[in-house]
Amino acid sequence: MNPEAADFWARALQALRTAAGTASADPDAAASRAYYAAFYAVSALFALEERTFSRHSALEAAVHRDLVKAHRWPTELGEDYAFLLRLRTTGDYGGDLHVAEEEAQAAIQATHRILCAVQTARPELSPKVDDPTTR
Repeated sequence: MNPEAADFWARALQALRTAAGTASADPDAAASRAYYAAFYAVSALFALEERTFSRHSALEAAVHRDLVKAHRWPTELGEDYAFLLRLRTTGDYGGDLHVAEEEAQAAIQATHRILCAVQTARPELSPKVDDPTTR
């Protein structure tokens, strides 16, 4: 495995753990970390295919074009990714709008589904994804 993919994967797992640990205390931060966990996981997947993206919008477009529309992922995972990006925008830039704890929990579950899909596609990524609800 290339070092870039390994680093992205480690960041994805750490961001998911952080999101799960902060959801009740700081749902805005948890939503942001959940999005970044998915962002890093998908970046790891593409890094293993020797593809990198410098913009969030470019990575999101690749998720929909190269994973969902190419039938590598079900539509629901593309919807999960879009949901995470929207929630991260609210959490980071929402002004007087904030992420509710229930939304943060939904984001953590969506992220877990994405990480599991990435690991299923590329089992060489390790360590394995833990279920964040069992912590």
